[in-house]
Amino acid sequence: MTAVGKSVVRQDALSKVTGTAVFARDLHVPGMLHMKLVFAGRPHARIVSLDTSRALACPGVHAVFTARDVPHNLYGLMIADQPVFCDDVVRFVGDRVAAVVAETPEQAAAAAALVAVQYEDLPVLADPEQALIPGAPILHAEHPDNVLRTIRLRRGDAAAAMASADVVVERTYYTSYQEHAFMEPEAGLGYIDEQGRVTVHGAGQNTHDDQRQIAEALGLPLEQVRIIYGPIGGAFGGREDISVQLVLALAAWHLRRPVKIEWTRTESITAHHKRHPIRLRYKWGARRDGTLVAAEMDIVSDAGAYASTSTSVLDNFLFAATGPYRIPNVRIDGRAVYTNNISTGALRGFGAPQAAFASELQMAHLAEALGIDPITIRLRNCLRDGDLLATQSPIPGAVSVAELLEICAREAGAVETSDGWHLPDVSRTGDQSHVKKRGLGIAVSMKNSGFSFGFPEGSSARVELYGATTIERAEVHTAAAEVGQGTHSALAQLAAERLEIPLERVRVVASDTADIGDAGPASASRLTFFAGNAVVTAAGMALARWRDEDRPAVAEYRYNAPPTTPFDPETGASVNSVSFSYAAQAVEVEVDTQTGLVRLERVVAVQDPGRAVNPQQVRAQIEGAVVQAQGWAVMENFVTEGGRILTDRLSTYLIPTARDIPSSVETHLLEKPDPEGPLGVRGVGEAPFGPLAPAIVCAVRDATGVWFDRLPLTPEAVWRGLHEG
Repeated sequence: MTAVGKSVVRQDALSKVTGTAVFARDLHVPGMLHMKLVFAGRPHARIVSLDTSRALACPGVHAVFTARDVPHNLYGLMIADQPVFCDDVVRFVGDRVAAVVAETPEQAAAAAALVAVQYEDLPVLADPEQALIPGAPILHAEHPDNVLRTIRLRRGDAAAAMASADVVVERTYYTSYQEHAFMEPEAGLGYIDEQGRVTVHGAGQNTHDDQRQIAEALGLPLEQVRIIYGPIGGAFGGREDISVQLVLALAAWHLRRPVKIEWTRTESITAHHKRHPIRLRYKWGARRDGTLVAAEMDIVSDAGAYASTSTSVLDNFLFAATGPYRIPNVRIDGRAVYTNNISTGALRGFGAPQAAFASELQMAHLAEALGIDPITIRLRNCLRDGDLLATQSPIPGAVSVAELLEICAREAGAVETSDGWHLPDVSRTGDQSHVKKRGLGIAVSMKNSGFSFGFPEGSSARVELYGATTIERAEVHTAAAEVGQGTHSALAQLAAERLEIPLERVRVVASDTADIGDAGPASASRLTFFAGNAVVTAAGMALARWRDEDRPAVAEYRYNAPPTTPFDPETGASVNSVSFSYAAQAVEVEVDTQTGLVRLERVVAVQDPGRAVNPQQVRAQIEGAVVQAQGWAVMENFVTEGGRILTDRLSTYLIPTARDIPSSVETHLLEKPDPEGPLGVRGVGEAPFGPLAPAIVCAVRDATGVWFDRLPLTPEAVWRGLHEG
């Protein structure tokens, strides 16, 4: 390999570190107007009246848009259940009722404050269990029980197997919201391009999803809507749903003028979806030797006010709920429930972290109950080549869970003897006072690549080769979004490898619906895998044409992944995923028993990227996932009360800083090529998020003797747990 496997400088690095990269909030064109949105500010209410006259009379105001200006006033990534502007009922604080467009941002904000809305407050459903009570207010007429989605999985006879188990562990776990906290709040520019198309230049995760939703809402042909992405300041799933794109398109379409919007950080936190808080009731049974025999799980997920991707996040539980383990008898019931809380949807891991939290703690509890070390019990049950998932789906080849776990254990200092594995005793390291205690925990996880469960999955790319006698320049055209994960550089390396040319001759032309077909979103650990397959094949086709002296040589290809199947509504059976990624982590923590503060002293992170296109970039993804997972596990406490958000800024919603991150993150790569991935590549970005939270809980148990079943482990929560037993 000449290009793949090399830690090269990313193609966008220089422009980003020098500040020359033009992000959505940097966009500026002569004559542009500015938009400010009017949010509901209350969780559930009927709109009695809406008066925009005072706002319209303000200096500089060009228009105030409301529901009556939208041809089809519903949108949604998967289910169109959210109004562009509410005209009857608001269902959460971030609902929008109007948009003001004026000459300056200050004029737009002043006028927006004068939009007069009279509300009649309605009962608030702030908890999914409350929303399930018969007689609870109905939030969407199409769902009279407030249940957005139900899943069901039946494999074998879980009840009978549970009755025969030598040990049964039954516990309830609670995971929490998480804010994406990307660096660049939502922003964009809407205008009419030179061909008369409604154009939005902004930041999202799938140009073609944005295009479709805008076209549907405005009643326009798809080809009359154009989406362009430039550099994007982070996403993590938070830009899968439309935020500002549709209202910008609406304003540009009506006014025939460029219109710009920038959300404040508080608007961003209040209005875009979050990670699902989930209640997970788990009951697992095992034999005396630690072999798992049965699992029963009941899951309730808070979908919030609108669907977002809650249906698919819940679907993921059908394979993720049992972790990377063989369990012959499984029963799963799950519901995603509408509430008046902020909508929940995609965030790095897409439901798998919540599942890993519960399944890994179940394994730890079983190990403790049986007197088996936590490494041995996992190795005895982990998935291997040829195994079936809980969905009865054959697991794709090159399964690496066992190898990763063993590497992780050894790097953490564990030793294997005739009676099993032994993790090191770290209690004597660091501050040896009675106040600060040290402990070590270990966990593993898996994450699928792609959407799975029957969704037709693929990606398009075009490769163009220019030069007289040698390939002097290669262009890779893709709609793949670059949200900071480094996909564009990885695609350039894959193309250079296939074309056998120096990397500096490859340029990626990206993210414009007017140029290339759909690449699919930057989500589900899929983009380098799926777009990479398209790029490698297109590059091979273009190279063949070049060698036939067809110059410039151009080839376009759409990679269509092997088909998966929808799950059976009664049994949950399906062929559910094309590829999986695996990770193992060991965590050493220090717990201050006086304050409850949990510090991460050392993280050993081991992962299988299949083939590391850019090893340095892969390690950076792992380190980033560790820090983000640390925030979810011990710091980020997203507080709501009665549907209202109390932590609507980064001074009250705390994320890890340089002072909080682990003292040491040691990354180790095991490259076991994926049989379907381009040159063996697997998805990388999400798998390393999953193991950290359960490993931290296990480490806290090792340090203090106390188990915790609820995230986040804030100092207050830990202090209470330690002092209340």
